Amino acid sequence: MIVIDPASAVPPFEQLRAQLAQQILDHTLVVGTRLPTIRRLAADLGLAANTVGRAYRELEEAGLIETRRAAGSFVSAAGENARAQAHRAAADYAAVIARTGIGADEALRIVGAALGHRAAPTLTN
Repeated sequence: MIVIDPASAVPPFEQLRAQLAQQILDHTLVVGTRLPTIRRLAADLGLAANTVGRAYRELEEAGLIETRRAAGSFVSAAGENARAQAHRAAADYAAVIARTGIGADEALRIVGAALGHRAAPTLTN
């Protein structure tokens, strides 16, 4: 279920993109699942078609969905590649942090800011 909070500071396209990405990554939406058409989902959520279109484009760029001409948008098998890509990026980031001497707490805050969160969780050890 997708819920868009109109009072949120997070733009609706990002709320939609993030929720669909999460459902793909946690396998709530399995590979091959056909997503609703842009117009249908926009009508169901009370959003502009361009808003849903932007979320779909960003999911496609991330490799989480693929659009087949005249058939619609589907959850891509490449979604598993996206997770592996995220792990590689995290390892690269950790290497940069180690080289620069930035502490883990600050590094997590930097990631949180980049992801649009106000603060990342604090390490306990």
